[in-house]
Amino acid sequence: MAGTEACLLRQCPLLLPQNREKTVYEGFVSAQGRDFHLRILLPEDLQLKNARLLCSWQLRTVLNGYHQIVQQRMQHSPDLMSFMMELKMVLEVALKNRQELYAVPPPPQFYSSLIEEIETLGWDKLVYVDTCFSTIKLKAEDASGREHLITLKLKAKYPAESPDCFVDFPIPFSVSWTPQSSLISIHSQFLAALESLKAFWDVMDEIDEKTWVLEPEKPTRSATARRIALEIMKLSSVKLRLRLMDPENSLLQNLKDVLEIDFPARAILEKSAFTMDCGICYAYQLDGAIPDQVCDNSQCGQPFHQICLYEWLRGLLTSRQSFNIIFGECPYCSKPITLKMSERKP
Repeated sequence: MAGTEACLLRQCPLLLPQNREKTVYEGFVSAQGRDFHLRILLPEDLQLKNARLLCSWQLRTVLNGYHQIVQQRMQHSPDLMSFMMELKMVLEVALKNRQELYAVPPPPQFYSSLIEEIETLGWDKLVYVDTCFSTIKLKAEDASGREHLITLKLKAKYPAESPDCFVDFPIPFSVSWTPQSSLISIHSQFLAALESLKAFWDVMDEIDEKTWVLEPEKPTRSATARRIALEIMKLSSVKLRLRLMDPENSLLQNLKDVLEIDFPARAILEKSAFTMDCGICYAYQLDGAIPDQVCDNSQCGQPFHQICLYEWLRGLLTSRQSFNIIFGECPYCSKPITLKMSERKP
């Protein structure tokens, strides 16, 4: 008890007991350099769940909307010191939110200059602007007619400070900014970046349109990988023939030539022809993963999620592990199966 009281005195030196039984405490709680008066009435057993908290009107004003949270903290705190620490944390959050709520708005010139910039850029380029003019979304088309968005988070000192820019790109996008820069200069740099990525997106669009993409199901412009449905084939000579790729042809056409296959298209076959459920959990997707571990037995070929197969093999007494490779038996055909675990252990 003495240790707890000493700790309370260190953490809240302005909060002191008002009687010998220490059932009444009065003083101040400090947060962000401000002191708030309060009074705490404890029952004879000193249990916080039956205590009463009396706040000054300043403290009540700051904690408006947080009363239920404070009450919950009081119900679950083991002692007064723990509750005071919880109260200070809630008070810090409440003060921070009030500062953001009542932040001084930018001067009128901030809004008028932004409107002039938008008029110069063209209102047809504007997709969204919030009531505070702190978030602006602009659009642009690349040379292939694809529409792209850029989201700008303007700071209070704009244009002295560069806005934060968010785009759906496969590579980082940063803007060159000076206090004389504007939305027009950002949009120009955005267009230049779109032009540099045109060839990449042309390739990805051709793959998306002419093949069956299993993953991701809805590719974003920032996605750089595709898992594509293939026909059953032999790939033993692929590595030797990659040098035959023709730089004049598209990536998809080169893949067709090198692998000597036609990729199944969406318009011809159903997705169920390529998406086989996991043989253990009987689902296709599991936490975003698809069954990518397949039994090597040609008469079986059952796919499994990596995590499902890992848990299955780990539970078999006949399985053995060497570093990150587990050797065991297929749950379906009982033939040998090997699982090489990725760095992200399932």
